[in-house]
Amino acid sequence: MSDGYGYLLVHFVEDRTGHSEKIFLSLSRGDDPLRWRALGPVLEWTGGTGGVRDPHIVRGPRGFHLVATDLRVWRPEGPDWDLYRHRGSRDLVVWDSPDLLEWSEPRAVAVAPEGAGMAWAPESVYDPVSGDFLVHWSSGLAEDGDPATGETGDSRILMSRTRDFRTFTEPETYLRLPGGVIDMTLLIEGTAVHRFAKQHDEAPDTMQVFQQVGSSLLADDFATVARGIGQELGPSIEGPLVFRHHREERWSLWVDQYALRPYGYRAYTSTDPASGHWELAEEFDLPEDTKHGAVLPLTRSEYTALDERHPA
Repeated sequence: MSDGYGYLLVHFVEDRTGHSEKIFLSLSRGDDPLRWRALGPVLEWTGGTGGVRDPHIVRGPRGFHLVATDLRVWRPEGPDWDLYRHRGSRDLVVWDSPDLLEWSEPRAVAVAPEGAGMAWAPESVYDPVSGDFLVHWSSGLAEDGDPATGETGDSRILMSRTRDFRTFTEPETYLRLPGGVIDMTLLIEGTAVHRFAKQHDEAPDTMQVFQQVGSSLLADDFATVARGIGQELGPSIEGPLVFRHHREERWSLWVDQYALRPYGYRAYTSTDPASGHWELAEEFDLPEDTKHGAVLPLTRSEYTALDERHPA
């Protein structure tokens, strides 16, 4: 964008003794994509499971749409991952905004098919050719599971299309890998589409967080250019996000480190994302426990409005 300035991060916060599974915002310090200040929680979901995680925001022709996982993990009675994975919510939680300042009431939309165990880490990308949005998320399906135990199968990436984030086409499988795959995010650069995702750690010869490059969103020519991204940070990495910088030919790739304190994102950068070569950013200033979300590049007027609404 010609008037690009600053960046907005939508995310949640890791808080295992309180309740921070809400929509938080953070704003870059000026136009620096590696320095951030927290704006605090701005949106809350009290329906469904009682919390949201893994938000993503997309710019459309008539405003912005934010989607999130309907999931509260840290409940007073403690987490139940068996419940969350195999008998969890099939809904996405959606908010709309004309300007990033005022937001609609939240709504839950069932997108995963009946028998799915969950609908995790949704993301959206606008397709200017068709005039709609491709929305994707991860689900485990009953058809791949064990009827005796009620467990669903390994998670796969499902996709659907929508024009209004209220009605969605029937979901289709977009990506399936041995052992399961979650947390896909897309970067479109010219004629190339980069997809990043997390193959489960227990999968045979797992790629863990990986990057593939293809010729279009629905192409069958994706090739893996990087695998094991972020493994030098620790044993448990997921939730990649990626975006292009305004002022130089450079891209940021963040990964979410969730096993060792401090939890949250670490940043890598690259001047050639198609190469699959990413260097750990030596200077990255982001509040601790900032978890899985998405970065939206802003215009100068959008940045100014957010900065004035949430003064330091």
